[in-house]
Amino acid sequence: METETAESFKCIVAVKVRGEVSAQREARETTALLGLSHTNHAVLIDNRPAYRGMLIRAQSYITWGEASKETVTAMIKQRGRLGSQKFTDEAAKKLGFNSVDDLAEAVYNLRADWSQLEGVTKTFRLRPPKKGYRGKTKKSYRAGGEAGYRGEAINDLVRRMI
Repeated sequence: METETAESFKCIVAVKVRGEVSAQREARETTALLGLSHTNHAVLIDNRPAYRGMLIRAQSYITWGEASKETVTAMIKQRGRLGSQKFTDEAAKKLGFNSVDDLAEAVYNLRADWSQLEGVTKTFRLRPPKKGYRGKTKKSYRAGGEAGYRGEAINDLVRRMI
């Protein structure tokens, strides 16, 4: 069995697309552990096996996929928060990076863990997508809905939500 190297890990964006009023306890706990407390909130994680299992456990309530560098940069610049303040170059310098672009590249290449940075808000509060969701949020992405794994198509959804 192959061991996974650091190059095989990718930056994942997970977005909560559905409420959990009558959800199973297991799915509610998993979304809470991921930090997705509200609909249209997103988190940046890597694809290590622990996170992949969590995503699969809550797949009826969230959607996820591999983020592009441009998507990560746009999320941090436009929706990133340091406490209650917008994320700026000065905030990036406080964290030890030259600019927001350098921080975004470090997060994308998994050299920095967004949720572990000092004073940074773990979740991104996104808007509902422009022109709405393309399908039902109760169906999986493969069946024409919105929930579950969507691969590179997550970048289009997140761009419409920023």
